This record gives sequence, C-alpha cells and structure tokens, in this order.
Amino acid sequence: MADTPSRLNIGSHDLPVSAELSRFMAADWAATPLPDAARVPAYAVTPARRTRLSARFPGERLIVPAGELKVRSNDCDHRFRPHSAYAWLTGLTGEDQVGHVLVLEPSGPHGHEAVLYLRPRSPRADGNEEFYRDRRYGEFWVGRRPDLAEAERLTGLRCAHLDSLGSPVGRNAATDPELAAALSELRLVKDAWEVEQLQLAVDHTAAGFEDVVRALPRALAHPRGERWIEGVFGLRARAEGNGTGYDTIAASGAHACVLHWIRNDGRLDRDELLLLDAGVETDTLYTADITRTVPLSGRFSPVQRQVYELVLAAQEAGMAALRPGASFRDFHRAGMRVIAEGLAEWGVLKHAEGDLHRRYTLCSSGHMLGLDVHDCAKARARTYLDGVLEEGQVLTVEPGLYLQPDDETLPAELRGIGVRIEDDLVITAKGARLMSGALPRTVAGIEEWMGTLMAG
Repeated sequence: MADTPSRLNIGSHDLPVSAELSRFMAADWAATPLPDAARVPAYAVTPARRTRLSARFPGERLIVPAGELKVRSNDCDHRFRPHSAYAWLTGLTGEDQVGHVLVLEPSGPHGHEAVLYLRPRSPRADGNEEFYRDRRYGEFWVGRRPDLAEAERLTGLRCAHLDSLGSPVGRNAATDPELAAALSELRLVKDAWEVEQLQLAVDHTAAGFEDVVRALPRALAHPRGERWIEGVFGLRARAEGNGTGYDTIAASGAHACVLHWIRNDGRLDRDELLLLDAGVETDTLYTADITRTVPLSGRFSPVQRQVYELVLAAQEAGMAALRPGASFRDFHRAGMRVIAEGLAEWGVLKHAEGDLHRRYTLCSSGHMLGLDVHDCAKARARTYLDGVLEEGQVLTVEPGLYLQPDDETLPAELRGIGVRIEDDLVITAKGARLMSGALPRTVAGIEEWMGTLMAG
C-alpha cells in the first residue's frame, strides 16, 4: 500500500506540493462523464419505498445517513458498506457513499421531497487538490464519484452538496428508535425485485458451496483447512458479488458446536463433519444465508447420520409450518418438538416436555433475510417475532444440534458433534418456496453430491 498523508497531517509521509506541481496537476484532463443511461439497479422501485416511509411520518423531517468510515488500524479503514435503510431508499450501494445523507423534507400537507446530500466529484481546477491528495475521498485514491447532475440521473433524486446540509435536525434513523423500527418493518415484506436479488444471492452461494466441496482434498491437506475453505468461498463471493454477507463459519469437528465460529483456524479430519455457514452478498447488498453440514470423508458414519437425520426431520417440520397467517414462531416450535422427541428417544432426555432440549439447540431456528443477514432486526416484536407471516417475506429455517465435547449428559459417541441445516425460503400464497433447493439436504443426496464433485 502506498504511503498516505495522515488525517491530521502529523508525521505525514506525503511530500509538500509545489506551486508548479499544483498548476500542472490542475491542467489537461479529458472529460470522463458517466454514461447517460446509467441508473442504480433499484431505480424503478425506490420511489414507492420512500412514499411508504413518508406516509408513516407526515410533516416530519426524516434523516437517513449512509454511515461513516470506521478505523481498522491506525490510518486504514474497514471496507465501507452503506447502512441498509439508506441503500433500500436510494438504491446506492457503493463504497463511495461514505458520509452521504438522504433527507425527506416535508412537502405539502402529507408528503415529502427526498433530497440526497452527497460529496460530489472533486473539481480538478482552481487549486483543488482533493482528487489526488485526499486518501479517503480523492478520486485517485478511492475511485470516481459522480457529480451532482450524474447522481440525479443515477437515482432520480434531487441531489445537493453535503456541505449545504447544515445541522441535520429531525428524526435520524441512526438515533431515533421509532424511525429505525419503521424502516425495519417496511422491509419485512420483499417486493418482486428484492426476491430476485435474494435468489441471485442464493444461486451464487450454492456455487460457492460446490467450490468448497471440490476444494476439500486440498483443504484436508492444509494445517488450517478451515481457513482454506473460508478462502475458497470468499473468492466466489467477491467474484460474483460484493463479498460475503457475514463472516463465514467454517467449523470442523467440535468447532461446529460453537454457534458463531469464525476463527476458522482448525485442521480438518476426514472422520469428522464440517459445518459451513456462508452467504454471498450481491452487488445490490442482498445476502443469502445457507448452512450445510457434510462428512469430510464424503460419507456419514452411523452416529453422524443419526444426528444429521434428526436435525433434517426438524427442518422438514419447520418448513411445513410456513404459510401466510402462521405465527412467525410456529416453525421454530415445530422443529423443536421433533428435536425434543428425538433426544428423548435417544435417552438423552427423560421426556420431551419442557425446554431442557435447549441445552443442545441453544438458539432460535431462523430469522428474516434481506439486505441484512438478520434482516429487519429493529422491527417491533408484535410485527416480527410475535407477528404472523406474510406473502413475500424471506426467511431462514435452520435448526441445529450442538453436542458439546465436554457435556457429560451425553454418551461419549455423541460428544463433539455439531449439525445445522439452513435454507432460505420465500413465503408464497399457499406456503413457502425453497430458494436454496439446488443444494442437497438428505444424507444420500449429500453423499452422492460430494462423490461427484470430489471425483471431478
């Protein structure tokens, strides 16, 4: 990485710019306009979204920031991703949205005018040095930004310079719980365009899982096989989309009993299972969220099959409970009934009643999915967790059993086995459509799938 001037110019590695160089840098640049036809992919659907938000808050000024950069270390920032509510309302998803703000200004008795305040492209004349000197915003450092006219064509919004925003007085989505809740609730039901984006994310994710299975022979030979798997999936995610929608969980053996195992520094053992929980995020920022638990040898042992098939039965029961009008929690309850009964049959529990099964399941069995992997999380309980399902909602069904390696309530042969099966579904008029059906879920299907891919 090139040396860069610090934010306060203290101890800067940058050299002073002479007057001669400044004049030289300001002259003789060809025009590089954006294509006139360029528009954000969500151009046709964002106006209706803003109208729905406007109707919730008549007469109030609404402020939805894209967010700011966060420091990773010293003068290096994390890769920027705009806030999901901002992306949903504007269709803008790029790293150049740092600091930008959407404002819905009250207009007339009930409506709003949407104004996007942004940092437009730097001029290259009149002594302006930002385009080649500013490491955070300069075009030569981070890439081309649109000017105001180009931004208006891209978004269909009235655009103004960020410096003209002044004090952002009004309801701010970053600090106002009521506005944040409304923005989550408005996203609970996906429009047709969003479902298409989520299906694209799912399809790319399925391809990434296939890449991982093909790479297993090399991963098994590496002392950090989990990292190898993470890297293989990450390549697919960056090649096909914006990246991963969340940190990949590549958990082998007992690591699969850690719900959010993202250290991914373990060796792979052919006699163990691999739990891979991963999702590709599209360029429009919609993410898939899929988990498969597979035998690293290519074939399940009898005890691995026993655990896997109980989790699969729980997932099937959960999926069968999905339909418009059903309680959101119904699919979790259905899956947990199967788990509890299975644990009782094994003798792990004395009976299936009560909640003692939670020692081995730990968490809920699914969540809404969309721009965030745990989408719409600011929604009020009565509209989401304690609400009912509606056509157009997209969610995961992901029961799991996490049989800890040091759990003395378990027989020795079950300890250290973790299994989760997770799929993405969209609620339809009569039930639900499995979006991730391209990936096998049954024992026989997984073994055949792995055999074919690893042989190739």
